Amino acid sequence: MVNIFLLDGQFMWNIPLLVSFLAIAILYSLMVHHLTEIKMYHKQPLYFFFSIGLLYLTIGSPLTTISHLSFSLHMIQMSILYFVIPPMLLLAIPGNLFNRIKKFTIIDKLSKWTLSPRVALIVFSILFFMYHLPFLLKIFSLDSYIHNGYMLLLFLLSLYMWWPLVSPDPKKRFSERRKKRYVVLSGVLLMPACLFFIFSAFIDGINNPFLAQITAHLCIPSQSISFNILPPPFNTKYDQVMAGFIMFGMHKIALRVSSQNRREGTDAQVKKFG
Repeated sequence: MVNIFLLDGQFMWNIPLLVSFLAIAILYSLMVHHLTEIKMYHKQPLYFFFSIGLLYLTIGSPLTTISHLSFSLHMIQMSILYFVIPPMLLLAIPGNLFNRIKKFTIIDKLSKWTLSPRVALIVFSILFFMYHLPFLLKIFSLDSYIHNGYMLLLFLLSLYMWWPLVSPDPKKRFSERRKKRYVVLSGVLLMPACLFFIFSAFIDGINNPFLAQITAHLCIPSQSISFNILPPPFNTKYDQVMAGFIMFGMHKIALRVSSQNRREGTDAQVKKFG
């Protein structure tokens, strides 16, 4: 009964965001239909529709509230948002469509202000680590505008971060040798965030400020009921250990799968036009 009352009103769908995503999907469909020979049932459009749908479920559905109930669920959300959706969106952009788009004057001007992939990776890793520091988590839990702005910045950086691996422009993709170095660097830079969760679980643990925010309007200490909301091991210190390993694993899998997908796509194009 406490759990139902606690989460009452928290499970809400973001309808304006849904309308925006539907408009983006329609625009993408029109551009692909008129500017390319790709059909809607081909792989790249399916990647786009799946990624845009997954993005909505991740940030615009009640799953957002559920992800705040434990660190491991939260890390699944973050991993999907920054390690799964960005490469999938880039894979969904046909090369010839990208070449047409970048000819527009405004796109050409904006492209001159882009970050290098390594700089984006370093900045993303620092900000991603800082996001999970207790004092910043508390600030984010109290101000949704700061929280959403910070997550948007991380998402934009993640697109730059994945660019040399799955860019729609073959000239911007790293060679196999540079790609391997970049993948290693990516793993090293994101390792501190994984280790932070694991070590903090055994040393002292971190209170969940988002759960505290949900319970604040009831004047109930979050620690007194957090153990009843989710079953074990989500309600133990091992939740944070799982969070660290989940992020590390999903990042590694995303690197391998996305690199393989873009390489297969390039090989198919070479075979077709060679």
